Amino acid sequence: MRRMSALRKYIDIGANLTDDMYKGEYNGSRKHDPDLDVVLERAWTSGINKIIVTGGSLEDSKKAIELSRTDSKLFTTVGCHPTRCSEFLSNPDDYLQGLRDLISGNKDKVVAIGECGLDYERFHFCEKEVQLKFFEKQLPLSLEYNLPLFLHCRAAADDLIEIISRNRDKIIGGVVHSFDGSEQDLQKILELGLSIGINGCSLRSKENIEVASKMPRDKLMIETDCPWCEIKPTHPGYCHVNTKFETVKKTKYSLQRNAQVKGRNEPVNIVNVLEVLAAVRGDDADELAAAIYENTNKMFFPDRL
Repeated sequence: MRRMSALRKYIDIGANLTDDMYKGEYNGSRKHDPDLDVVLERAWTSGINKIIVTGGSLEDSKKAIELSRTDSKLFTTVGCHPTRCSEFLSNPDDYLQGLRDLISGNKDKVVAIGECGLDYERFHFCEKEVQLKFFEKQLPLSLEYNLPLFLHCRAAADDLIEIISRNRDKIIGGVVHSFDGSEQDLQKILELGLSIGINGCSLRSKENIEVASKMPRDKLMIETDCPWCEIKPTHPGYCHVNTKFETVKKTKYSLQRNAQVKGRNEPVNIVNVLEVLAAVRGDDADELAAAIYENTNKMFFPDRL
């Protein structure tokens, strides 16, 4: 592994640390011992000093809060992912109140409303009209609790932008995470005052890289969206990855070996996102890291600056 810059500080704004992969389980099959402690130790020693654990449903948000209470550097979002919005249907008022209860009871740990938004690539999980209805239902939580939005958008930029535009008086800002839209989408999102979250999936095509090179520095944040969205050798920006980590197959992985599980992303890999983003923008990596760190603190941790 190449030594990382000691000057850089990172905040991973999107990490799915409650996923079963960190328990050593893949598609219901145990492949190795739980290793989240090891994963977090790698993160803390790499320069990451805060991680926002993603809450994707009422139940996931509860788990994320429980996890965040195990470490002072862990925080969380609370909300319902678009592909999970059918969970609202049996009792919408109770579900929404459940989200409110989690937020109000954990104000020291909850830093955003979400993950919420629209996903038009996976209607098999939740149909469009249900997504639209319950995305909009969550938006007033932003102003109610003075928290930014952590937004999901897949092939749905026009509708997401239209809904946010109609509800601007109910939100205090936010970030569209894992952004992979067009330059036109970017401009419309920026006009709403929103920021942009970049991870490996945001840099997986030449078109993605072209758009990323044009993003205003003061609107940029970075994330891993682990255990997914790693930067792969097939991605056009991989040539700019300078910090390489040893990986092993999940069946050969052990907690004693300082290596990552092959194909499973983790927070320490945020350095790779920074390296690619800096290279394609022609930015100094240390200066870009400092700017992104400041942007992130201003949005999610204004009282901790």
